[in-house]
Amino acid sequence: MSDALPIDEALPGLLAALDSGPNAVLAAPPGAGKTTRVPLALLDPAWLGGQKILMLEPRRIAARAAATRLAEQLGEKPGATVGYRIRGDGRPGQRIEVITEGILTRMLQSDPDLPGIGAVLFDEVHERSIHTDLGLALSLEVQGALRPDLRLVAMSATLDTGAFARLMDAPVIESAGRIFPVETHWLDRPWRTPRDRRGAFEAAAANLIRHAAREAEGDILAFLPGAGEIRRTAALLTDLPLAITPLYGALPFAEQQKALRPASARRIILATAIAETSLTVPGVRVVVDAGRARHARVDPATGLSRLVTIAVSRAEADQRRGRAGRLGPGVCYRMWTKGEEGALPAEPRPEILEADLAPLVLELAAWGEPDPAKLRFLDPPPATAYTSATALLRDLEALGPDGLPTAHGRELARQPTHPRLAHMLEQAGPNRPLAGLIAALIGDRDPMHGAGCDLRLRLSALTGSDSGAGQKLLDRNAVQRIKAEAKRLAGTGTMPGDLSQAGYLTSLAWPDRIALRRPGGPARYLLSGGRGAVLDDTDPLAGERLLIALDLEDGQEARVRLAVPVSEAQVRDAHGARIIWQRTAEWSARTRQVEVREREMLGAIALSDRHWKDVPADAINAALLAGLRSRGLRTLDWSKAASGLRARMAWAQTAAPDLPDWSDAALTATLETWLAPHLTAGRRIEDLTRLDLHQILLGTLSWEQRELLDRIAPSHFTTPLGTRTAIDYGAAEPEIRLRVQELFGTDTHPSVADGRIPLVVTLLSPAQRPVQTTRDLPGFWRSSYGDVRKDMRARYPRHPWPEDPLDAAPTRRAAPRKRG
Repeated sequence: MSDALPIDEALPGLLAALDSGPNAVLAAPPGAGKTTRVPLALLDPAWLGGQKILMLEPRRIAARAAATRLAEQLGEKPGATVGYRIRGDGRPGQRIEVITEGILTRMLQSDPDLPGIGAVLFDEVHERSIHTDLGLALSLEVQGALRPDLRLVAMSATLDTGAFARLMDAPVIESAGRIFPVETHWLDRPWRTPRDRRGAFEAAAANLIRHAAREAEGDILAFLPGAGEIRRTAALLTDLPLAITPLYGALPFAEQQKALRPASARRIILATAIAETSLTVPGVRVVVDAGRARHARVDPATGLSRLVTIAVSRAEADQRRGRAGRLGPGVCYRMWTKGEEGALPAEPRPEILEADLAPLVLELAAWGEPDPAKLRFLDPPPATAYTSATALLRDLEALGPDGLPTAHGRELARQPTHPRLAHMLEQAGPNRPLAGLIAALIGDRDPMHGAGCDLRLRLSALTGSDSGAGQKLLDRNAVQRIKAEAKRLAGTGTMPGDLSQAGYLTSLAWPDRIALRRPGGPARYLLSGGRGAVLDDTDPLAGERLLIALDLEDGQEARVRLAVPVSEAQVRDAHGARIIWQRTAEWSARTRQVEVREREMLGAIALSDRHWKDVPADAINAALLAGLRSRGLRTLDWSKAASGLRARMAWAQTAAPDLPDWSDAALTATLETWLAPHLTAGRRIEDLTRLDLHQILLGTLSWEQRELLDRIAPSHFTTPLGTRTAIDYGAAEPEIRLRVQELFGTDTHPSVADGRIPLVVTLLSPAQRPVQTTRDLPGFWRSSYGDVRKDMRARYPRHPWPEDPLDAAPTRRAAPRKRG
């Protein structure tokens, strides 16, 4: 074995932990040697019993590099004791296999008890890949139910391992590592000026790399977010007398190895985040960190996970900085100011909280446990995103009502791509080469940026059927990658000749993105999933009636960035089982009446729309009531009698709570009970104004309720003359208004509620003007009446104003005028 590494001191503790228990968490900084030492150290313990060790790496380049380094330590090449398996490549190993995370999931789904496997090592768990989280959750369940002898080790480059230790019920073994001091430099001011200039980021990165090359010695490792930025930055550095070496996942293996081997001359390695922790890059003494990283996020534009460029977290920045201190004292240059550093997030967000969950939901369904709460996830998947992903899989006919996969769903789970694209591939039949090309094209970056929205332009250029202007717009670096992926997905290298089925195929993958043009001038569309979208009026697709909107720029009304036309016949062919006739009677706020239509619906879009004849009265009435609810009860014609009845009932309820509630809220909620039986299938609110609401409300009361209402809150007060005057229950207190003379001789105050509540009596002059308000009529006669009498006799001399009103007869008459 090679020279001693810091991890060697921690290996006895790790072996002891695995001798006494099934799980362990190993924390070791980058450069400590955990990836290249631990698998070999675990080959001999008795508990392994000659079985294999699996080690998971989050990236293909790291898996292949780790297998190569492990084999070298044994004096072998990969394929003997040590091997690897990644997508599209593999050399099986007899005792150790380094695999990518998706490979473990496939192994577990095929053979849950992992026959012949004695240990699974999860390397770089701090990166929190969704595949790592899933693989660990499934492995823990296998360990608990089928394989108590299976050893699980989580290996992290950070010391924040408590959460993993709790999840796995495992001890933490720490390695101190060997990191030399690293001097850190920040920018004096932000580089983002001018921030809108194209290429400003690469120019700023190149300037900082030049500065580092002048000031510091040793190889330079510069972190950039992706291959495009690496190529553009490299082009700006060609005048430097240093070798420029790229390092990113899509590079051919031989090119990757150049960066991972020592070099005789000083060089600049332009790398993505794969060089943060997983790989050892020899010779590096200087790190230049451009401060950006790519992480998987749900892209609302396509409905798929896509790598997006965001600011690095402080933890990622520290990992990158540490790369400069592996060989000796180093220097790190950060492309941000020290003040900006405080605004960086502390840790990267776990992918399970941000990524598209449809693949995860399908994997759990295929596992037989659609409820993620029953598995041991470090962070449970968000409920809303999980529900949305489940709904999508049901749309793709991948899940049954019980949440378990259908036979078709199991086929999709076996496909090495997103369930949307897998569904398209499975349903493509003889069009599979075209489906493979579409899937590869959608999964990659647009190879013809600025060429309009039509997917067919890209397909024509990729297949060579368009040898004109489209070929000039193609990104040649993307073409080879897309074609290789298309071959892998389609299972054939044949390029499609007929592109006419592109709309049909994409509708299979995006059943929620079938877009129907709205009536009118602008190119506005309604998607079958219910969302609105708009297409630039100058785009050649703007006149198409039906499109599949493959890429949308998010907003209040999404802007279509990539689409393909589809015929109605193709839509019916692909989705005939989902198309339903829908008859609707709906209130229209625009026309202020009930609209009745028969529509052929595919989700939210209507493929055909016509007037509905012979509409049942109940349907019209229900829609009319919906309109009434939206406009409010004030729309109805409330007569004085109807309003008075409601006021009586409201007041009576204070004394008799069992009486019905006729408030606006209660009546609105029960329109079907009290109002619907009196409707006559009219379609406008005006048709309701002829209803006698007073009689309708009275008709809802039983004889007992009416009797109670009349007793508690009588509608009228009968005066001593035998006339009836309405009691006003709409005021703060029940009230009557009568002329003073009509109450002469009355020694008992008028009341309601079986005599418990006195009425407010407003006494009026002969001219119907208030002269006194009282709740004690007898008291009024005996006190204030005298003053009122003096005033009233002068004003109204023809009306009687007796000295003793209690001894006078009530009257409505005035003395006749004397004739001259």
